[in-house]
Amino acid sequence: MGNCLDSSSAQVDTTLSSRASGTSKNGSKSSFSGPSSLTISSHSGMSSAESLQTPRSEGEILLSPSVKPFSFMELKNATRNFRPDSLLGEGGFGCVFKGWIDEFTLTASKPGSGMVIAVKKLKPEGFQGHKEWLTEVKYLGQLRHPNLVKLIGYCSEGDSRLLVYEFMPKGSLENHLFRRGPQPLPWATRLKVAIGAARGLAFLHDAKEQVIYRDFKASNILLDAEFNAKLSDFGLAKAGPTGDKTHVSTQVMGTQGYAAPEYIATGRLTAKSDVYSFGVVLLELLSGRRALDKQKIGIEQDLVEWAKPYLGDKRKLFRIMDTKLEGQYPQKGTYTAATLASQCLSVEPKARPRMSEVLISLEELQAPKSASRDHHIVSSPIRRSPMRQQRRSPMNRSPLASPLPHHRQSPRVK
Repeated sequence: MGNCLDSSSAQVDTTLSSRASGTSKNGSKSSFSGPSSLTISSHSGMSSAESLQTPRSEGEILLSPSVKPFSFMELKNATRNFRPDSLLGEGGFGCVFKGWIDEFTLTASKPGSGMVIAVKKLKPEGFQGHKEWLTEVKYLGQLRHPNLVKLIGYCSEGDSRLLVYEFMPKGSLENHLFRRGPQPLPWATRLKVAIGAARGLAFLHDAKEQVIYRDFKASNILLDAEFNAKLSDFGLAKAGPTGDKTHVSTQVMGTQGYAAPEYIATGRLTAKSDVYSFGVVLLELLSGRRALDKQKIGIEQDLVEWAKPYLGDKRKLFRIMDTKLEGQYPQKGTYTAATLASQCLSVEPKARPRMSEVLISLEELQAPKSASRDHHIVSSPIRRSPMRQQRRSPMNRSPLASPLPHHRQSPRVK
C-alpha cells in the first residue's frame, strides 16, 4: 500500500534487528489507540482459555465464531474510504484507520454514529506479514479477557488483509510515558496499568494451552477510558512448550531492549521470557525512561543496565525515579515495585517469578491496607536529584498515539 500519508500523527516502527548482533535502534513499535464504545465482560476469562483450541489450517482459524468476516467494501465504507483524516497511525505492519460500525449489526454506519473501531490494514509485503496477521486472528479470535484488546473481525479478500479492533481512547502506555505534552501519569495510575498488564500476561501463561506473548512492551499496552490496560498485537505470540519440553525453539523475534537475553542468545522461548519483558516495562513505569534511548550517553542508553544498581537500595532509588512524578509516590511501594522489577530481570530465567506471583505482589501494593501503611511521599530528594537537570536535556520525541499499528518501528529482534 505504501505510505498512508504524511502526517505527524502517524507512528512508524523500525525493523527489528537482533540485540545480540550489537545493533540497536531507539524506540519501539507503536500500538493502536482508540476509544471503546465496546465493552468486554469482566469475567476472569480462565474458562475462555481452557477452551482454546489449536486450529491447524488457515480455514479453521478464520472460521472462529467469535470474530466477524468483513468484506473489503464494508471496511472501506466504515472508514470513509480510508481517508487521510481517518488515519490513526502507521507502522511496519500497515496503517490503522478510525471507523464506525453499527453496534448490533456490525455493518458500516455514518461517521460519528454507532460504535468506534480501529481498522488495521496490512501492507501487501509478503508471507511474514500474512503469517502475523493470521496469528493475531488465531489467538485474539479465541481468547477473551478484560486485559486483552478485543478483536471484532477481519477481512481476507484478494490481497487485502485487515483487522478490526475495539477502539482504545487513551492510546498506548508508550505515548503517556514518553510523549511531551500530556499530563504525566500519577503513580496510582502507573500501578493500575502494571496490574492490568500483569493480569493479561498471567492469563496467557496459565491457560490450559499456554500462550507466550513474545512482544511485551509499552507500545503494545493500550489503555481504555479508565486507564485499564489491554494487551494488543499478538502477531508474534507462540504456543508454549507441551509435555516434558521446557521451552520452544524459534526464530528470535521481539523488540530490542525488551527481549530476554537468553532468548536472544539461544532462541529458546519460555514464559519467563515474557516475565523479563514485564520487568523492563515496570522499570519504564518507575523511571519514565525508554528501554533503549540513543539520545542518552553511555550506559544510560540501556535502561536495564543503568537502573539495576539502584533497584535494591532504598536510599538511592530516587535517582532513577521519573522526575515528572515530582516526588509524589509512596517510598515503600515504589521500592517494592523496584525489587519486583529486579527479580523479573534476573539473568537466570529460573530465578524470575511467575506472572501470577508478580500479579499478587502488585495487587498487594494497590490494596487499601498497603496504602494506609505506606502513606509517606518522597519529595525533596527528587527535586534535588541530578536527574532533574535531564528534564532540560533533549528528549526523545514520540509521535502521537496511533491505534494498533505496531509501529513506530523499533528494532525487531530477528
